Formats: sequence, C-alpha cells, structure tokens
Amino acid sequence: MSTDLTFNEDGVDVVYEGIEFELEKDLIEEATGKEYRDVTDHEIVQIVAEEPDLDGEPVRVGDVL
Repeated sequence: MSTDLTFNEDGVDVVYEGIEFELEKDLIEEATGKEYRDVTDHEIVQIVAEEPDLDGEPVRVGDVL
C-alpha cells in the first residue's frame, strides 16, 4: 500500500494505509535530528512505515516547498 505525503510549512499531511494524519514540523525534526527543510521524503516515509518501499531519488522538503 502506498504512502501519500503532502508538504506544507507546518509539517506533512500523511495518508498511510487509508489513515490520514499530520506529522508536525517539530516532531519530524526531533525524529530525524535535522532541520525540517533538510529532511527528505524518504526519511519521512521511514518514520511512518515499518518496511517502506522507497522508489526514486529522495527529495528534500525545502525543494518541494
């Protein structure tokens, strides 16, 4: 099942296995030890999914925003 991410300045809206929730910017920074804009989509998926299927090149949040 796929994980859909929608990025904004406050965090990421996530749809994982049909469940919608938000990961706040502060939580992402704490989990990764990085500034929010330097975190990649792959790192966020790894926070959400136990065994994520990571396709393609990672993209920085700062490049999306």
